[in-house]
Amino acid sequence: QVQLVESGGGLVQAGGSLRLSCVASGNIFSINVMAWYRQAPGKQREWVATIINGGTTNYADSVKGRFTISRDNAKNTVSLQMNSLKPEDTAAYICNARDNVLGYWGQGTQVTVSS
Repeated sequence: QVQLVESGGGLVQAGGSLRLSCVASGNIFSINVMAWYRQAPGKQREWVATIINGGTTNYADSVKGRFTISRDNAKNTVSLQMNSLKPEDTAAYICNARDNVLGYWGQGTQVTVSS
């Protein structure tokens, strides 16, 4: 089992920045992919970014060039640096970790971007 706890959400004006963190605990040695998703009220969960063991990253087109995902293996943490935030980025941001068998989800942290 893997447990994920997110932090760093909040209220920010359009154009501002936030940095989200997700700390993993438990059987972390089995994890080979970590990702961020987001879900706005009334909408489906949306993939945001992924980082694979070895450092390869991928981003949704909607955040490419504005968001950066990174991983600190020493701290068992994956972060999401979000710059140039837009009102449409408002959502609960949810951390995801995957091993070869299962996927794990955090509880999410709320990001609200005011116009």
